[in-house]
Amino acid sequence: MAKSNEVTLETVSGDLRKKSSDVVVIGVRQGKEGPELAANPLSAKSAEALQTSLASLGVTGALDQLHRLPGVPELGAEVIALAGLGSKNDAESLRRAAGSAVRQLAGTTTVTLALPMDTIEELAAAAEGAALGAYAFHQHRSSREGLKAPVATVRLVTALSGTAGAKQAVTRAAVVGRHVNFTRDLVNQPPNVLYPESFATAARDAAKSLPVKVTVWDEKRLDKEGFGGILGVGKGSARPPRLVKVEYAPAKATAHVALVGKGITFDTGGISLKPPASMEEMKSDMAGAATVLNAALAAAELSVPVKVTAWLCIAENMPGGSAQRPSDVMTIFGGKTVEVLNTDAEGRLVMADGLVAASLEQPDVIIDVATLTGAQLIALGDRTAGIMGDDAVAQSLKSAADAAGELMWPMPIPEELRPTLDSEVADLANIGARHGGMMTAAAFLREFVGTDSTGESISWAHIDIAGPSFNNGSAYGYTPKKATGSALRTLLSYIESMAS
Repeated sequence: MAKSNEVTLETVSGDLRKKSSDVVVIGVRQGKEGPELAANPLSAKSAEALQTSLASLGVTGALDQLHRLPGVPELGAEVIALAGLGSKNDAESLRRAAGSAVRQLAGTTTVTLALPMDTIEELAAAAEGAALGAYAFHQHRSSREGLKAPVATVRLVTALSGTAGAKQAVTRAAVVGRHVNFTRDLVNQPPNVLYPESFATAARDAAKSLPVKVTVWDEKRLDKEGFGGILGVGKGSARPPRLVKVEYAPAKATAHVALVGKGITFDTGGISLKPPASMEEMKSDMAGAATVLNAALAAAELSVPVKVTAWLCIAENMPGGSAQRPSDVMTIFGGKTVEVLNTDAEGRLVMADGLVAASLEQPDVIIDVATLTGAQLIALGDRTAGIMGDDAVAQSLKSAADAAGELMWPMPIPEELRPTLDSEVADLANIGARHGGMMTAAAFLREFVGTDSTGESISWAHIDIAGPSFNNGSAYGYTPKKATGSALRTLLSYIESMAS
């Protein structure tokens, strides 16, 4: 399966005329008294002239604002672009400004970012934003005529150029960009291209050059070993389900993190059919599996000394003649039974199998990622993911999200929600209380988290990315329309924190 083109990142310093580019990007902040030109490579005279012209040019410094001006010889570019840095002086504002500029300059070959990058943190943020902003999904176009290709090369102007720290920061940014963008590619694929078998193949192909072991359960092995959740959800489709295990196990691992991802390659709702409106978005219901796959691959590429095992629970939920019915009872891997009251609550069923399988290896922590509930959007909106589970893990994930520049918020699993999942004919039902549905779904998943060697429950958290994983609005910052790659950067940041 083809991947999108990858941007080249490099650092430069000194006279920019020695490495000319198409556009030089300079930052503008929203100051209390008006727009303020950020530190830049212009001569004092040119910078003063530009500063006095900002207001009359309509430049405010707001995030996502980009103004193009004629270039000046001293910068070695035909165009200067003024990028808004917003009012906050933090890494995320810089990441977003760099990503927004590179995204909006699509169709340009080489861009020089002359933004404030005096520290490794600032350089890393700008490089990452650039890598995330240089993305487009054109794979299924018969002609590229009229389409703007992403920026091919980004040069980052910093006095740190040539240092070991700068090289490491840019290398990590490139890896992050590569795997976020591959996540986006997978989520953007149409369901006739990405289905359980082809998704498993894509995972295997992506891991070929990395120290990663991939194991695939086909429908026969799933049946033999009793993975009733994945099999039950996939029964109605002509394309049988898959379970994929992606294992990165460095020799001197300091911890073991298991990741479980929901991989519904298309969700019709099954017999409990969804309304037709916006059903085309249901190709994105495998975003969780794409995210955990790429988190494991990124950790392997960066040689993080933490064992990472990703479990991709993949099925297509169709209303075929053999599809599971409301009131069917299925047996999850490990023996627990579930009464299916609504076949559109299918993600938690495939995840149950994955959580039990992950628990058998007794990792230090299990984190599952899923586009699980519409209730997540009601509670937290389109851009903020919900985190539920053990308080310590949830808070660590929130800290990792803050460091990565992603919006996540811890939510409780109220004790009164679990009894609403009781069934009269099975161990539990797959739906419960409608109000607080995001948290009810988390209560269901928690039932399948196993115990460690001492008999204590394995540390666990659930991340619901139903809203943040797919952007139906306008592009913003480094975030494109449609697939976003949300949560991968948080997972990688969390895994890296486990190394210490």
